[in-house]
Amino acid sequence: MADRSIDLRSDTVTRPSQPMREVMAAAEVGDDVFGEDPTVNLLQEAVARLLGKEAALFVPSGTMGNQICIKVHTQPGDELIAERDSHIFNYETAGAAFLSSVQVHPVEGDRGMLSTETIERAVRPRLYYMPRTRLLCIENTHNRAGGTITPIGLIKEFHDFARRADLKLHLDGARLWNASRATGVSPQEYASYFDSVSVCLSKGLGAPVGSVIAGTAEFIEEARHYRKIFGGGMRQAGILAAAGLYALEHNLDRLSQDHENAHLLAEMLLSIPGFGIDPKSVQTNIVIASISGKPADSVIARARERGVLLSMGSHDRIRAVTHMDVTMEDVRKAGTTMQELFG
Repeated sequence: MADRSIDLRSDTVTRPSQPMREVMAAAEVGDDVFGEDPTVNLLQEAVARLLGKEAALFVPSGTMGNQICIKVHTQPGDELIAERDSHIFNYETAGAAFLSSVQVHPVEGDRGMLSTETIERAVRPRLYYMPRTRLLCIENTHNRAGGTITPIGLIKEFHDFARRADLKLHLDGARLWNASRATGVSPQEYASYFDSVSVCLSKGLGAPVGSVIAGTAEFIEEARHYRKIFGGGMRQAGILAAAGLYALEHNLDRLSQDHENAHLLAEMLLSIPGFGIDPKSVQTNIVIASISGKPADSVIARARERGVLLSMGSHDRIRAVTHMDVTMEDVRKAGTTMQELFG
């Protein structure tokens, strides 16, 4: 085992830096359930401004953020459309069904991206014996597709179709910051086409906890109600919100380094026989490599023995995510280790 493991399992493994810990320790706090935590309020206002929305709400996790938005937008017996490999469909423990009594209609995409045509075909006819299609959920960037970015032009098409079809539009923007950094399209422009947006602070931005959802003032008032029902009311949460404010101020620009490191790692893995990577899918900070001739879990186990931590993409795919706690030197070392093990 290496002296220090290089942890590429996820960008959620980052730990708050010393300056972030200092602002957390010094944060002014109050009771957020009463709306009286000044630091939480500052964070919510900051994210609302960044996304061009009327209001925002701090929540403990991205899953809770998505599920609250689904709850506000739908009624029991409704249906939402999501890409088949989306986080909402795969990694939120059937939350839409459990919490909102809503059915998910999974639709096949290309590198995680839907088309307007496939969405149109997925919308149910207005017949009494079919579920009512109420909501379209888009994930940008798309995790299981390898951090791919849905182009802004396509998002505009989705918006126009949703308005014609009387659908609400939700953005799972857990890594929206990465999409914005890679394309130059502002978070506000992305968010402008959606009725609700969820963004994460504890992935690429390095905060220890938390996501923020945003929308109209009326939407967020209803979301606050469901946050309480779902157990997400936090009291002196300013300690956590301070980390989010620090992250927004200091850690957005550096996401480009994570993207460069992901491209470097992809190039190194591509040189290994039996490792396959779609270069067009390496757009931000996630690398998905298919493995031929050996199961992914055995590759992950052998890499772990040499101090390189990876995660499963599927039974025949491995996943590596670059983030602020791994340097370019770490990435080169990880790539070299993989070449030595499997080359």
